[in-house]
Amino acid sequence: MPFIDSKVSVKTSPEQRKEIKERLGQAIALLPGKSESWLMIDLADEQEMYFRGDGSEPTAFIGVNIYGDPNPSAFDKLTAELTKIYGEVLGISPDHIYVKYATTHDWGWNGSNF
Repeated sequence: MPFIDSKVSVKTSPEQRKEIKERLGQAIALLPGKSESWLMIDLADEQEMYFRGDGSEPTAFIGVNIYGDPNPSAFDKLTAELTKIYGEVLGISPDHIYVKYATTHDWGWNGSNF
């Protein structure tokens, strides 16, 4: 049950959003037991964001919420892939991207909890 919550400071086109969605669907498989079949994504663009007190550079914040136990080595691989995706598709430099991971054992779906 992964959820990727993406906020970027740049305007995105429908083509860019589609490419990001597709690439995130592939990238989530870097986490053991996770797949696109359970992935939910929120792509918020044109967010007013400041990094190091400056709002002039393209910036992204990506929250990855995972049901289950943390896996730091897999998170390292996913962070590398996420920064690659946002760099290639939106031109956001990896040093202007934060990725936050949150894991939980409490996750609800379809009227009940896992």
